[in-house]
Amino acid sequence: MPVLHFPQTEYDRRRRAVLQSMDAQGLDGLVLFRQESMYYLSGYDTSGYTMFQGMYLGADGQMALLTRTADRIQSRKTSIIPDIRIWTDRDGANPADDLKGLLHEYGCAEKRIGVEYHAYGLTGQRARMVDAALEGFCETVDASDVVRLIRMVKSESELEFVRRAGLLCDGMLEVSIEKTRPGNQVKSVYGSMMQVLMAGGGDPTASRWPMGAGESAVFCRYHTGDETIGPNDQVVFEPAASYRHYHACMMYNIITGKPQPGHLAMNEACVEALEACQSVLRPGHTVGDLYAAHSRAFDRAGLTGAALAACGYSVGISYPPTWMDWPMVWADNPQVLEAGMVFFLHMILLDDQTGLSMCLGETAIVTEGSCERVNHMPREVIQV
Repeated sequence: MPVLHFPQTEYDRRRRAVLQSMDAQGLDGLVLFRQESMYYLSGYDTSGYTMFQGMYLGADGQMALLTRTADRIQSRKTSIIPDIRIWTDRDGANPADDLKGLLHEYGCAEKRIGVEYHAYGLTGQRARMVDAALEGFCETVDASDVVRLIRMVKSESELEFVRRAGLLCDGMLEVSIEKTRPGNQVKSVYGSMMQVLMAGGGDPTASRWPMGAGESAVFCRYHTGDETIGPNDQVVFEPAASYRHYHACMMYNIITGKPQPGHLAMNEACVEALEACQSVLRPGHTVGDLYAAHSRAFDRAGLTGAALAACGYSVGISYPPTWMDWPMVWADNPQVLEAGMVFFLHMILLDDQTGLSMCLGETAIVTEGSCERVNHMPREVIQV
């Protein structure tokens, strides 16, 4: 029996929802390349998506996987996929031809087949291989959003994993405050936080954590190098926790020494912006409404120039290279919020004129009432 993290009934429900969407869009089949989609529908768990692999879902509910010998056993032991095919590594191999052969066996000739083009494993070169192999065989359409849109609304079982990730975030926050001291290396703090994550039963996250001290405290991305925390520093953190690949994220600064007046003003604006966004995080509002609430708060504080053009995104199942999922929270995004969606909302102020940094971010579940915060960031400036 495969090792699964959800009951069979959960996978059946998800597959029915995808089949209904396929029917509404006139799709006879779906070829999936995102590992998140495969895990969601079948439990299949691997890092092998960095090489060519694809999963077929027919309008009749049949599933098949094309993968490599390295995943021959793992695909069987972690999934409910009944038909697993192997393409063989060799010079001149074209696994897209193997994919065409699989689709032919499932009666896809001259049918309308959706392809999940927006997938990190389906590089431009591989997408061209797929298009060339299927040209004249079937009609292909971009179906990148079919599974993604269904994944956005989580079941109660999924939300329990999100909550577990949130609890791990709270533990990581605590240890980061304990370890952030002048003279310590930023990487040593990172390591202590990672120990909390892994010892708590979590998984390595889908992104490297952006963290920085000194001049790097105004960076938004992970970067290499050795940084020592200074006596009057503003160390920035954007870590996350993952539990069964479900993510919860957070963002904050830890000030060593005495915060500057600018830090206090920026933190007050971040708190106002986050709480304004969380008050809008309710069914019926749009993702664009979230960004508007963020913008109004920073406009009132006179800090628009230090803000970013996005203030969060959906989170859930993620595999490397990123835990960011769509939709992004930016101006006028029309996506309507529904109960069961999960968003990481980050209020980021990076002032390249003063060199000051202040950020505040939490993950929350959309409910029928007030949003449910799954991790808990201090509203006051964190000072050590």
